[in-house]
Formats: sequence, C-alpha cells, structure tokens
Amino acid sequence: MSRTERLLQLMQILRRHRYPVSGAALAQELGISLRSLYRDIATLQNQGAKIAGEAGLGYVLQPGFSLPPLMFSEEEIEAIALGSRWVAERADQRLALAARDALAKIGAVLPAAARRELETSGLLVGPATDSSGSDEQLRQIRLAIRQEHKLTLSYQDENGAASERTIWPCALAFFDRARVVVAWCELRQDFRHFRADRIAALQATGQRYPRARLTLLKEWRAQQGLQPQ
Repeated sequence: MSRTERLLQLMQILRRHRYPVSGAALAQELGISLRSLYRDIATLQNQGAKIAGEAGLGYVLQPGFSLPPLMFSEEEIEAIALGSRWVAERADQRLALAARDALAKIGAVLPAAARRELETSGLLVGPATDSSGSDEQLRQIRLAIRQEHKLTLSYQDENGAASERTIWPCALAFFDRARVVVAWCELRQDFRHFRADRIAALQATGQRYPRARLTLLKEWRAQQGLQPQ
C-alpha cells in the first residue's frame, strides 16, 4: 500500500468513528507503527483535515473536511451495489426508487473501470415477500422517525388482540419477512416492537416526542444488550 493510499485509508477509518479512537487501534488496523501513524495524522492535519485529539487521548475527525467522495475499493463498490439492490427489493417504493437513483448517480461519475464493477457486480438479492406492510405506512413511519414525531397506531398483536397505541418511533428494522418498528410506547411506558404488517391504521400526530431519537436508540440498545454504534 502506498503512503497516499494509506492516508486515504486513515481518513476513511476516522470517518467511520463518531467518537475518539486510540492511536494504537488506528495503527493496528493500518498495519503501521505508532510513530508512522503520528506522522500520517500530522500530514493530514497540515493538508486541512480537522482531526482533533493527540497521542494518548485518541483522534476524531470533525465535520468540515471531505475526502474525494468516489474513491472506492472493490469491496466498497460491491457493498454499495448489494446494499442498493437490497433496499430496492425490500423497502417501500419511494425508498426503493431513491436507492436506484443513488446507484445511478454514483455510477455516472465513477471512473470507467469502477463503473463496470458497480454495474456488473455478481452479488444479488433474492425476491422479497409480501408481508412487510403497506408502502404508505412504511413511508409515514420513516418520516416520523426522521422528524422525531409521535405516531398513533391501531395495532393487532400475534394473538389478534387489538389496541390503540401512541408511540415514539426511533428505528425501522428490515427483516426478510417483516418490517419492525422500534418505539417507546406511551401505553406500556417501555420500548416495544411493532410489526408493520400488524398495523391496522396509522396516523401522524405532527407532535415531537420529548427525547431525542439518538437518546432513545442508545437506551433501547442498552436494554437489548447490544453494542453501541
């Protein structure tokens, strides 16, 4: 790996982390010494990269500096193609169209060789099932999550029991046979999971819920015993 490639890789690693990451961890992932890492950090900082931190404390990339956005490795191109195809098959129509549009935009400005890799990727996604909930409901759920707005649901559980719920949706999980809304339920005063195909009716309230979505997600992940992202 050339030094230029290594510097780009270092920037990509820093972009991946929202919180400070130790110099030792960065050096290990890059396969270089700590001394080389410190030199690379200094080089990037001199080129305008807003990297905060210092030896012993860790490093984090602050907003305001962009890498050339379309320098992708072969694995990154495969990931983009596979992810976009998955969304195109599994999401509601508007999100599926957005995935196809994004893939087309990326392909249009990639170098010719990389564009061929993107267009001819052999990683495929199987057909989706029909048990995911309606397109319009999924769109409204996505919008409520983005805006941090409450939703009211008419919901049926697995035994067919109906209930009315007001929820604070913070995530939408896509499984092969179901779409599941992760939300704080005002009725239960706890986190609950709601299958989209069991939502009989849904109404947007236009009201913001009182805690930030990121806070809810952290609390939910801790409750589930999941590692923070």
